[in-house]
This record gives sequence, C-alpha cells and structure tokens, in this order.
Amino acid sequence: MSTASTKPYLIRAIYEWCSDSGMTPYLSVKIDDNTKVPMEFVKEGEIVLNIGVAATRGLVLGNDSIQFTARFGGVPRDIWIPVSRVAGIFSKENGEGLFFQVEGSSGPEQEPPPPAPTKPKLHIVK
Repeated sequence: MSTASTKPYLIRAIYEWCSDSGMTPYLSVKIDDNTKVPMEFVKEGEIVLNIGVAATRGLVLGNDSIQFTARFGGVPRDIWIPVSRVAGIFSKENGEGLFFQVEGSSGPEQEPPPPAPTKPKLHIVK
C-alpha cells in the first residue's frame, strides 16, 4: 500500500481557509518543462498566481495537478501545474499560508551561494 502525499490536501485546506475568511489565495510555483503557465509572467523561475474564485474558471485542485483558466492581460489562458512544483499557497492579504520544498528532477533545489563580501567604503560627511 502506497502512502499518498499530504501536499495536495494541505493546498486544498489553505485554499478553503482563504476563501472562507474572505481572503485571496495565491499560489507560488517553481517552473519546469512540465508546467503550463504564461512564461512572460515568470520571474527567476517562479510565478505567483491568484487562484481565487473571481480570478479563475474551472479550478481543479487535484492530487497530482492543479488546472484552471485565467485571464492574463484580458486573454484567457489554460494553466496546468504539477502539485510537485507548488512552492506555497498563501493569503494575499496577510501572507499566511504554507510553503513547501520543491524538488527538481535531480533532487532538491539548491540555494544560490551568498554574495561575495565587498570592501567597506568610507564617505566624508560635512
């Protein structure tokens, strides 16, 4: 017997909590080749989407994928997101929600290295 992931259940729970509380649920997604979103809105490999009732049509929060149609610049676009690529679901109004580690095809994504330290600069103040 295989154990189902808790992630899609937690996504649905936060979605319902946002909706019941009159808040707007936002979904943060790490993009890969299997993610179908408008690429012109992707920044640094991530997109944040409003998945509230007023912003989506035909929203399905499934166990393996999230699907819906949304308007971008007035043009309806079909969205398809593997649940494995969801980095978080949260309320627009207060930022509360849940965030997940997103694993890539070769293991967990790695943090970028910290920036190299720079020499301090002194300025004369008169």
